[in-house]
Amino acid sequence: MSVHKAVILAAGYGTRLLPATKAQPKETLPLVDTPIIQYTVEEAAASGLDEVIIVTSRGKRAVEDHFDRSIEIEQALESKGNVEGATALRRISELANIVYVRQQEQKGIGDAVLTVRRLVGDEPFVLFFPDDVIVGEQPAARQLIDTFEAHGGSVIAVQEVPDSEIESYGIVDGDAVADRVVQVRGLVEKPKLAEAPSNLAIVGRYVLTPEIFAVIERTPPGKGGEIQITDALALLLQEQPMFALQFEGTRYDTGRPLGLLTASIDLALQRPDLGPELRAYLAGLRAET
Repeated sequence: MSVHKAVILAAGYGTRLLPATKAQPKETLPLVDTPIIQYTVEEAAASGLDEVIIVTSRGKRAVEDHFDRSIEIEQALESKGNVEGATALRRISELANIVYVRQQEQKGIGDAVLTVRRLVGDEPFVLFFPDDVIVGEQPAARQLIDTFEAHGGSVIAVQEVPDSEIESYGIVDGDAVADRVVQVRGLVEKPKLAEAPSNLAIVGRYVLTPEIFAVIERTPPGKGGEIQITDALALLLQEQPMFALQFEGTRYDTGRPLGLLTASIDLALQRPDLGPELRAYLAGLRAET
């Protein structure tokens, strides 16, 4: 089965970024001058996913507004001769065919995924956590889709993490079957270092088969009464093969203040309009210290 649909989860509170997220969705916080979630939609589009479903919640209207046309601003830019700026702004609304679904209650990631069941139907799909911004030559989602098409079964994005961070992630246990590809034997949520089967941590990209929906429905709630996607994946693993891919690219956890700051600096340094001046500024800071 080919993969055409993307599901982007944008319903969380963003508590790690308070007070910035008290009145503004964390997904619309900027990396330099581009909202976090735009990077995710651009990755989906670049991966060949022409249908994008964004799961939102109360207070997330700004996410929808960002991908809508801003005709008045476009006209204002054009009237000042900034046709390039108007075109760039219009391009945002043309990235993909986007629809929105609301998660009525914060009952976990598994519950958020269930809200898209009717829209996804009986097809595999790519699940995105927009907090994880991944930058590289080939979109991370495309790498997962290629792995899905080559091996079959759901595919989880993983990366090696240092020992000090293992307790913060779901960790994969498995056997290598190809370059950077592991067939999963088990999933352990936030294990102690001594109990971790590997240092391969699950990050926010998945290709999931449609059977995940039925599995989520029978997944018991975990901590806080929430349905955890890792628990559902562990049940799915009992029914069909599952793989993990060590994707190529740089991942930024923008759901944390330091990750957001680091991503902004790195991305700005790569831009010809900002990089030279920022690099000089940073060099000046080092000289002062």
